[in-house]
Order: sequence, then structure tokens, then C-alpha cells
Amino acid sequence: MTKYFVKLVLVLFGFFINSPKAAEQVTIQMLLEKGIVIIETYPSKAPKTVKRITELINQGFYDGLTFHRVISGFMAQGGDPQGNGTGGSGKNIVAEFNDIKHERGIVSMARSNDPDSADSQFFICYDSHPFLDGKYTAWGKVIEGMNIIDRIPEGKGPNGQVLSNATKIITMRIK
Repeated sequence: MTKYFVKLVLVLFGFFINSPKAAEQVTIQMLLEKGIVIIETYPSKAPKTVKRITELINQGFYDGLTFHRVISGFMAQGGDPQGNGTGGSGKNIVAEFNDIKHERGIVSMARSNDPDSADSQFFICYDSHPFLDGKYTAWGKVIEGMNIIDRIPEGKGPNGQVLSNATKIITMRIK
């Protein structure tokens, strides 16, 4: 009986030591030309996504990128190094669909038709959009500066593409 108990303790101990570490709760400060936006993250809902976004921020990936797609009443999308919706960091993130509702201020991952195609592009919702719920990885929320996001000019190109004078992300930092 004792040797089985010891084995069980060792197995459980090994599980906890070797189990993947959850992403850490971080707050992001995004500096735009018109002010500062603060985003809280939800690592319990999207741990791999929050971890990857944090890595990209720490690498300075988002610095100087733009909001390349902006649709009034819907969302502002950024995080593409190409500036046209076709680029990324080169590392896809497996979808982490969750129960976060796509409402005003929610930050979620942009993707193609493939659910696991999210990379570095994200969008910030201007309003409530239930048709996105459970289909896109929501990972954060704007808690300060949504008025700054509201002032990003709408794109005039097809599907909200910003054709000129796109709003620039000066820096994104972990606060």
C-alpha cells in the first residue's frame, strides 16, 4: 500500500512540475499619435494568445505599425507589418475561442477562414458584435483610452482599408 502511495505522489508531483505555465496577467500600454490606450489581458481565457502578444510586444514588433482596416461602428484592426492585412510575424497561434463577448473595447485576434491562422493582427471592437463570439480569440479589453480608439479615422478603401494617413502605433509596452 505504501509503495503505491509513494508512486501516486511522485506522479502527481511530476505532473505539477512539468505542466505548462499559464500566461501571466499583463496590462498593455499602447501609445498612438493622439494618446495612450490601456489594455488589460485575459490569460485565463486565451493563454497562448496573451503569451504570444506579450512576446511580440517585448520584441518591439508593433512599434510603428498602423491600424490598416477601420470600419466605423465595427472595429479598428492593426498589427500587420505589411500594412494591408496580408502580413504577420510568421508564427500562427492556435485558436482559443472562449466565452468573452465581443462588446465595445474587446481586443480579439484577426484571422483568415482557417481558425488557427491568427498571427499578429488584432482588432478592437467599437460596439457589441455577437456574431463574432466563439469564432475569434478574444484576449483583452481596452480599459482606458477607448475615446482615442474612437478617433481613428475610418478606412475609405474596400472593406474599410485605410488608403492613406493610417493611424500609427508609436509603441506598445507591457505596463
